[in-house]
Amino acid sequence: MANRGSNNPRYNKSAARRAVSAASRPTASGRAGGAARPSARRAGAAPGTPTARGGRASARPGTPAQVSSVRLGDLDRVHRQASRREAAKKNRSTAFKAIVAVIVVVVLGVGTYAGLYFSSAFAIEEVKVTGADHLTNEEMAVLAAVPQGTTLLNVDTAAIENSVVRDSWVADVKVNRLFPNTLEIVVTERKVAAVVEVVADNAKTTQMWAIASDGMWLMEIPAQDSELGQSISPQIYTDAASVLHIKNVPFGLTPEVGTYCTDDNVNNALAILDGLSTDLADQVKAVSATDAASTLLTLENGIEIAFGTAEDIRDKERICLKIMEEHPGKVAYINVRVVDRPTWRAV
Repeated sequence: MANRGSNNPRYNKSAARRAVSAASRPTASGRAGGAARPSARRAGAAPGTPTARGGRASARPGTPAQVSSVRLGDLDRVHRQASRREAAKKNRSTAFKAIVAVIVVVVLGVGTYAGLYFSSAFAIEEVKVTGADHLTNEEMAVLAAVPQGTTLLNVDTAAIENSVVRDSWVADVKVNRLFPNTLEIVVTERKVAAVVEVVADNAKTTQMWAIASDGMWLMEIPAQDSELGQSISPQIYTDAASVLHIKNVPFGLTPEVGTYCTDDNVNNALAILDGLSTDLADQVKAVSATDAASTLLTLENGIEIAFGTAEDIRDKERICLKIMEEHPGKVAYINVRVVDRPTWRAV
């Protein structure tokens, strides 16, 4: 009786509890009170492998592990983007360093220049003038007016150019710095085209005026043996002797240095001389400019040419040269004022 009671759950509470607990736990062959389920682990399965339901399952023998794949183009694009980012970073660094270097150089350069600008370094010790044949050194010194103690760094070249070009002889000027101590003034001068004999003092005296080919009055030429004549450039007298003279200009002409001639008779004579070729121009000795319509050329051989106005210049010249060629030594006067009706007169 005692033995039966000890094995009967109704009379043995501990045994009953163990029986209930064992019945509720899953066994190797199935669930508690239900059908059997497959084992979570099988022979050859690796523990911890995910299953389709999110649990753990073992891979079958011989089945390869799953591998993630990426397209090659995607990898190349990633590499290119990374390379561009790296290159941009390097470029920004290089540009920043270059900017810093430029700023440093500029600051040092400005500081150095400022120090030299206000110092006596590169002081002008010589002023070199080229191209000024009709202006003396003394005249150029007055025109340039370079202040004492001026250096090549602080010299005002524009002011010097503006001062020099005001002279009637100067057509153009350029000032150059020749380091370490020389200032160069390069002058382009006007040339004497003719000497105009101007009647003055109620026709009592005649003034000799040099005029340029562009019609600018250059200067009144004084007597060479006068005090003023001895102080000007000898080249002026050399040119005056080699160019032709414009004579018989009507009374009342009043030239002014540095201004352009406004007299029609003189300007017509200049236009004729400028339009002639060397074949005839080199033979002209004088021009009579009483009026434009009756402008008269006198050649070195004594022949007079009534040229008239500065129209059809080359045609008139061709006719004159042909007449002189066909009648050598016999011509004294040629009239080409009307180009299609030329006439000539023998000696």
